[in-house]
Amino acid sequence: MRVAVVAGPDPGHAFPAIALCLRLLDAGDDPVLFTGPRWHDAARAAGIGVRKLKGLAPRPGDDDADAGARIHERAAHIATENLPELSAMLPDLIVADVLTAGGGMAAERLRLPWVELSPHPLYLPSKALPPIGSGLAPGEGVRGRVRDGVLRTMTARAVKTGHRQRGAARESVGLPAADPGPAARLIATLPALEVERPDWPAEAHVVGPLLWEPTDEILPLPPGTEPLVLVAPSTAHTGVADMAETVLAGLAGRGVRAAVSMLDTPPADLPGWATAGLGRQDELLTHAAVVVGGGGHGLLAKALSAGVPVVTVPGGGDQWELANRAARHGSSLLVRPLTAAAVGDAVATILAEPRFTEAAMAAARGATDVADPVAICHRAAADAPVHDRGNPS
Repeated sequence: MRVAVVAGPDPGHAFPAIALCLRLLDAGDDPVLFTGPRWHDAARAAGIGVRKLKGLAPRPGDDDADAGARIHERAAHIATENLPELSAMLPDLIVADVLTAGGGMAAERLRLPWVELSPHPLYLPSKALPPIGSGLAPGEGVRGRVRDGVLRTMTARAVKTGHRQRGAARESVGLPAADPGPAARLIATLPALEVERPDWPAEAHVVGPLLWEPTDEILPLPPGTEPLVLVAPSTAHTGVADMAETVLAGLAGRGVRAAVSMLDTPPADLPGWATAGLGRQDELLTHAAVVVGGGGHGLLAKALSAGVPVVTVPGGGDQWELANRAARHGSSLLVRPLTAAAVGDAVATILAEPRFTEAAMAAARGATDVADPVAICHRAAADAPVHDRGNPS
């Protein structure tokens, strides 16, 4: 089966897309990744076919301050820009990252089945949950349900605006305003980070985290036998600034070692009990007792999959939601705002209290109770009608 996988270049979205491509390759399929050039060489080295995802750059007149316009209007543009190459490769299925909706629009225009990849928990609104992003647990009792209802009412206008923007963007490329949605949704998270809802969509399947390492390099560990703290500053533009330096200051004198894993230039003047640079996080996690990170889904899921508890220092985006879910699960402590003292105290607490590691190990055991994303992709392609496939509308 030939599959086009469409995702933007942000690591939190490109890495799960690459991981899915590798799963498809292992199953004998032929995936082609459409993403930004930053990850092309690494994907090719892994045996994945790659194409440049066109249309990512802002155009004159684009309002990137409006998140709805950025996602939906850019999606229509991306669909148009990439339609010729998608059509030429004759895919049986298109997989589109949740923030790269242009892949789904292109699939509809080509009359192809498509699957949505969510590299985090399901973020669709629910009639029984507080708004996603609030970080709140579902309300209990009458007061709790009333609170959640009030909050949903407060966000309903923004949701309607998003639907209206999506409909207008779809109509601009010849699609009906009403969005039929994907044939399936791959929810690439741990069951421990999901929340129950009575309106769980039938097409949504928790498939477990899709994890990929952007390097084969092994980061040397600092000398000593003290507990190792893996520090991984957020790769998202909404992450907390200067995290590595502040965390190292907070760990000084705490009787620990630190390994700072980062894609960017590591901090200068490291203490002798710390190392920093690009290295495989999965290998570092085999040595780590605690992780300190921004609460992004990739690192959080990777750490919990390895049974390692996390101190989360959330920035913007969905990091607040994820940090609170992990804290409620019992496998994490949340630090906000970031101060050296607060993060140092949080690490000390996790090291002193085994309940955090026990909760993280329970999350790791639950990672086996998930669906197979490749099987879901195969089923979506097999169940779709075959007439007129590949002819742009």
